Amino acid sequence: MPEVVLARNHRRADVQAAVRDDMWIPVSRGGYVLADVERSAQEEARARIVAVHDRLRAEHWFSHESAALVWGLPVLSVPEVTHLRQASGASSHRDRSVMRHVGAVARPHQAVVAGIPVTDLTLTMVDCARSLSGCAALVVADAALASGADLAVADGLVAGLRPRARGAARAREVLACADAGAESPGETLLRAGLLAAGLPPPVTQIPVQTRLGRRYGDLGYPQWRIVLEYDGREKYTNREALMSEKRRHDAIVEAGFCVIRVTKEDLKPHTLLKRLLPLLPKQIPLTPHPHFKRVS
Repeated sequence: MPEVVLARNHRRADVQAAVRDDMWIPVSRGGYVLADVERSAQEEARARIVAVHDRLRAEHWFSHESAALVWGLPVLSVPEVTHLRQASGASSHRDRSVMRHVGAVARPHQAVVAGIPVTDLTLTMVDCARSLSGCAALVVADAALASGADLAVADGLVAGLRPRARGAARAREVLACADAGAESPGETLLRAGLLAAGLPPPVTQIPVQTRLGRRYGDLGYPQWRIVLEYDGREKYTNREALMSEKRRHDAIVEAGFCVIRVTKEDLKPHTLLKRLLPLLPKQIPLTPHPHFKRVS
């Protein structure tokens, strides 16, 4: 977690001078980070979490996307507020940048990461599945499962909700589609795009025996010998990585698979459908999944 400067540990005049001279940047009430360090939006959100934690005295656990960030899970968009759970909604610290969710966290779902109290991976996955849009929730769910969240326990938490509890139906759909085999948000969004297009759920991490040994395709349909590869901008960091990927691609093709490479610009369901339909059996029924219509 990032280092945060707390106003309470410094004289008021010194704090005002540091902010005036652009040495400190406020991230939350009473919390600052050094201005000479470049930070991503995720790092700034984590800094806000540290600042909020350091000033709270009542028992609390960071939750939802905030817990996901502490756990190091990817999020499609960084939350503008810091989410936390407390047994009571009352607080002497009123801060519009903090979203309080009333209700204590059961002991099995309490965790501490880098000194920060958070909901465990499983409850974090469920909270995000209930509150985020389909694709954003699926990105967190996939990563949480890959990091050790328990899907059976998550299903039990959702089953224990009131029938009409907010987000319960969405959570059930997201958990039903979650897959620990996705190794990046891009692969998750590609799978969501296929589901939104009405195609069958793809298999993740497809093993292919090649002349180079066993290699794995990101996802696809092994029954029709189709592999889809998601190409993110960060995938090819240098010429050596590019050549290595080319050898892998060629070996999978030589093993009899059709390899379709997909970029961020190709994730729209109708684009995927246009590229895949000529390769699939004509009798496949198309049933678009309603929760993943907007793939971004």
